[in-house]
Amino acid sequence: MAIEMYKDIIKITVPTPFPIGDVNTYIVKGDRLTLIDAGIRTEEADAALKAGLKNAGYEASDIEQVVLTHHHPDHIGLLDQFNVHIYGHEYAKNWLSYNEPFMQWRKVFFLALFKEFGIPADKYKMAANLEKALSFGSQRSRLSGFLKEGDTVPGLPDFRVFETPGHAQSHLVFYREKDGLLLAGDHILKTVSSNPLIEPPMEVGGERSKSLLQYHHSLKKIMDLDISHVMTGHGNDLSSIKPLLQRRFERQHERAMLVLSMLQSRPMTMFELCIQLFPEVYEKQTGLTLSETAGQVDYLLQQGSIRADRAEDGAIYYYGA
Repeated sequence: MAIEMYKDIIKITVPTPFPIGDVNTYIVKGDRLTLIDAGIRTEEADAALKAGLKNAGYEASDIEQVVLTHHHPDHIGLLDQFNVHIYGHEYAKNWLSYNEPFMQWRKVFFLALFKEFGIPADKYKMAANLEKALSFGSQRSRLSGFLKEGDTVPGLPDFRVFETPGHAQSHLVFYREKDGLLLAGDHILKTVSSNPLIEPPMEVGGERSKSLLQYHHSLKKIMDLDISHVMTGHGNDLSSIKPLLQRRFERQHERAMLVLSMLQSRPMTMFELCIQLFPEVYEKQTGLTLSETAGQVDYLLQQGSIRADRAEDGAIYYYGA
């Protein structure tokens, strides 16, 4: 557990059991004492957050509201500790309190996607991997209000809301123009590029979002802001983002060219590509690896470098154009 100070903001770092490591939460002093994100639901994280609050001179009961950057379990897990107003993107409402109708639709969505991706029926058990992280999230909390592009954060009128879908469909960042401070959540991280994850659309029956393409658009939007300092959801702060993001765009293009070379040798389904790209981990890290593979394919389709054809069994094959 570590605490750092930045003007009117206190960073509290708490552990997670995930490969990404510790997650950052922030106390922001404003018209209301605000907690940005709420860690993960484990005993270790709960103890670390309470210790961080205490070291900063507060208790959980002093927090007057919670504002979410996005709905992932390591950012909403301890919401149930706070009996206060909670604000976030409308999409996040379905993930708080484990909204049962939405979660059933989520299962239907992923099973249909597995068929489209060409995953054999005997591998559908991998869908269980998509459920594992959900137990670390909030169990009872609900959003008190929705935040959208251009809003100011309730109780923190200097912070403007920007919608930044990609890593999560609910992702928001908060920008303070007067000093160029960005509370970035997982949108921008210092040492790794955030995974643009496949998530079901908010409305039943909708198509999957092109998460990597969304993510690129969201990054470019933020690059247009006059940012002097970035506080992130994991890891250390950043002071310069444009060179970092430009390198990440270049590396992304290189990864896509690798996938293109595979498809120029023979047509493959999304699942076949996934196995080629992640032979050691695709079964254990189903969501991450399929999302990464789909992102490369979406990128190449947008570039016109590949084409798609649906087979009689519903699986889609991709070919070098």
